[in-house]
Amino acid sequence: MTAGFRRTPDDNFAGLRGFDYPPNYLDWEGLRMHYVDAGPADGPVCLLLHGMPTWSYLYRTMIPTLARSGYRCVAPDHLGFGRSDKPTDPTWYSIGRHTEVLSSLILALELDRITLVCQDWGGPIGLSQTVHLRDRFERAVVMNTWLHHGAAAYSAAIRSWQRNWERGGMFTRGAFDPGYLLALSAGHAGTDVMNAMVGGPAAELPPEAEAMRRGFSAPFAGLPDDALAGAHRFPASIPIDGSNRANAAAQQYVRSQLQTSGLTFHFIWGATDDIFPVASGREWATELGATFAEIAGAGHFLQNTHGPEIADLIVARIAEE
Repeated sequence: MTAGFRRTPDDNFAGLRGFDYPPNYLDWEGLRMHYVDAGPADGPVCLLLHGMPTWSYLYRTMIPTLARSGYRCVAPDHLGFGRSDKPTDPTWYSIGRHTEVLSSLILALELDRITLVCQDWGGPIGLSQTVHLRDRFERAVVMNTWLHHGAAAYSAAIRSWQRNWERGGMFTRGAFDPGYLLALSAGHAGTDVMNAMVGGPAAELPPEAEAMRRGFSAPFAGLPDDALAGAHRFPASIPIDGSNRANAAAQQYVRSQLQTSGLTFHFIWGATDDIFPVASGREWATELGATFAEIAGAGHFLQNTHGPEIADLIVARIAEE
């Protein structure tokens, strides 16, 4: 068993609005990996992958539409996030390990006829599955993510994000509350919200926004700071300026393999994202011969603000193939 981990109490997840799915767990070397499994059990699979610092709750407004359209929706929480166990040793985490755990889930559940839906770190972790487990996948829906390549240009916003997770950065001062980050990204700006995000007093939000904030805060609420070890490792894993060479090489390999994979690709991009600007998504979609849809008014966490629209678009794109 892994040396030490935190397990979020079930009570943290009670009564989350629009997200009352029963929990399911995969045992992986003594750790519990949580996943949602909704929709017809015999339907083609939508594998819905979150990034950092979110969890499967990010897909709460997409799952109902996809399930009604006949898809089995499997939405896992990476270890360190959501209802999954949270190893407390930062060195435990690596992108390779996250990838291995996800492969184990796919094989354990015998998933096939998969449509990958990925965003943020769900991109590198999920797209590698389409290369290494190619026969199980039919297509990929790629949203506001990236794979490193030789000409990769990292935005000022992503550089700032990485710096703010380093020692002395904004997110290392006290307890980080991801719920307020998602509130900020959804347009609920203000100094009080910024302060609450980094451990200050709770900020007042409109009722709908507060319900959403609670959902994204639930995985870490009441836990010691070491439960955030996984969240700290994701930004440190971005291969900027020659760093993290193993991650860079793995991502570059996957990106090169996608071009000849025969997989169908659909890109959906939040147009106001400053982390992964829309131009980078368009360029990558052209490289893969993919469809491209730009969601006006959507930022980096586009599933959170435009979930029903995205789910409808996914169903439509598949019908058009």
